[in-house]
Amino acid sequence: MNNLYTSLGKRTLFSIDAEMAHGLSITALRLGLHPRVAADVDPRLAVSIAGLEFPNPLGMAAGYDKNGEVPDALLKMGFGHAEIGTVTPLPQPGNAKPRIFRLQSDQGVINRLGFNSKGHNQTRANLQSRTGRSGIVGINLGANKTSTDFAADYVSGIHKFADLATYFTVNISSPNTPGLRALQKADQLSDLLQRVGEARREQVAKHGRSIPLFLKIAPDLEDPELDDIAATLTKSDADALIVSNTTLARDGLTSKYRDQVGGLSGKPLFERSTIILAKMRLRLPTDFPLIGVGGIHSAETAFAKIEAGANLVQLYSGMVYQGPGLPGAILNGLRQQCDEENLTNISQAVGRSAKDWANIKLG
Repeated sequence: MNNLYTSLGKRTLFSIDAEMAHGLSITALRLGLHPRVAADVDPRLAVSIAGLEFPNPLGMAAGYDKNGEVPDALLKMGFGHAEIGTVTPLPQPGNAKPRIFRLQSDQGVINRLGFNSKGHNQTRANLQSRTGRSGIVGINLGANKTSTDFAADYVSGIHKFADLATYFTVNISSPNTPGLRALQKADQLSDLLQRVGEARREQVAKHGRSIPLFLKIAPDLEDPELDDIAATLTKSDADALIVSNTTLARDGLTSKYRDQVGGLSGKPLFERSTIILAKMRLRLPTDFPLIGVGGIHSAETAFAKIEAGANLVQLYSGMVYQGPGLPGAILNGLRQQCDEENLTNISQAVGRSAKDWANIKLG
């Protein structure tokens, strides 16, 4: 399947508009046209965090399945979890097209989608169709561009999806919604986490089950901002931190699209996001879970995230360039790493290179 993608599918998809190609890939997954890999292929890859049992550390990041259309297909591809969204309360079209740009020479992607979403109601209807199915499906929550109270939009999402979400992610790090990243500042973040925390506790009491709450931050933060976020998190009841979203940095890019407005993902994001991940690993208690996202395109880069401090990892843009066989290839590579190092569990490698990564100077 991956060889076919490399030789034929990639060439075909790259010949058409990036957003149309994305839509075609969603359709293919809906029709079952994807590789099938057992997520629980090796017990050494199983990870327990936030009260959840992940069959392996690899997840599909938010941004691919924005409206919860194909989470089960993603799980069948080998992902240990799938995060859908970002979902906003009201439907919104996002920014004007074109708004996705492939940086082929850099193996990166710039997007300025702007939380295009079919809204809570349609996404809820999509997810209700999988009621009773197993598998970890998180819901990434966002705010409407026109909202006058961003925090209220996240609270609304907690109430709307508490019976369907395995976990929630509060996404305050997209660069494409004006003012959103300001929620990462200490005072606003504290207020946000308090409000969503209260909503989560109400729903936990109502449904009688744990619903972990994750926070997703940007890779463009300075050390004092990281200090504030770490301090705020340790005072909250958030269960994990996702590092990171896309970046506004453009270091070392060669593509003609390098100056397009939007967030950069893919291979060029790997170093920056991994450095920020390691910095947060050193700022938070050792038992506080981290999820590493940004630039993963191989088993080696996935394992590097783990060594830098990630308990789990997620990818999305890597699939654009490596194809649908990437999850299986990464799982095979992680199994081989366990063999080579005689690891009884992949978690034994978490954070062992955090200091080295944290000492790398950002460009």
